[in-house]
Amino acid sequence: MGRFVFHDIEQNSDKWYQARSGMPTSSKLGVVMANYGKAFGQPAKDYAAKIALEMITGKPVSGGYSNEHMERGVEQEPICRALYEDRTFSTVTNGGFFTDGETGCSPDGLVGDDGVIEIKSVIHSVQFKNIKRNNVDPAYRWQCIGNMKFPGREWLDFVSYCSDYPIDNQLFIHRILSKDFSDEYKMIDTRLDEFRFLIDEAIELIQGNK
Repeated sequence: MGRFVFHDIEQNSDKWYQARSGMPTSSKLGVVMANYGKAFGQPAKDYAAKIALEMITGKPVSGGYSNEHMERGVEQEPICRALYEDRTFSTVTNGGFFTDGETGCSPDGLVGDDGVIEIKSVIHSVQFKNIKRNNVDPAYRWQCIGNMKFPGREWLDFVSYCSDYPIDNQLFIHRILSKDFSDEYKMIDTRLDEFRFLIDEAIELIQGNK
């Protein structure tokens, strides 16, 4: 992998969608890393086909899917960010988009020169599980690791927010440190190399459909 460069663009904007078009990003890293050491599953194959199509057309492919949880997350993210800043006495700046031209990531925010945050707005049952396990939600583990690895940050705060909880307990914050994930970083590099072969195969299939 090359050096990741920061692009200060607004997330979920047209420029943001265009910037991440045609490359795997950390938001889908869990799909790529699934079954590590074995053959890729269908979700990874579908993701490779989407990326291949974007590479061919030069345009982002719309997922065309949204639900109340995703919409709630977009609406409540600014609230969560403000609460996090108050709790940690820190300033969160735009996470923008990091890319080396082949892979990308979009952290929810940057903290100083060393930190990054990943925000999830969740329902009460998920918040309870996050608090009980006192760790990153497994569903977002690889995304969080990627959002720490690619920008070269030293730590990431996983921030889980539930508006149904009492005001003093609405945030759950768990910090992970880059130094603890050297093995996972190597696994990501290996798996992404394999995944690019899957993308190449999808490109050949699409272009051969004449």
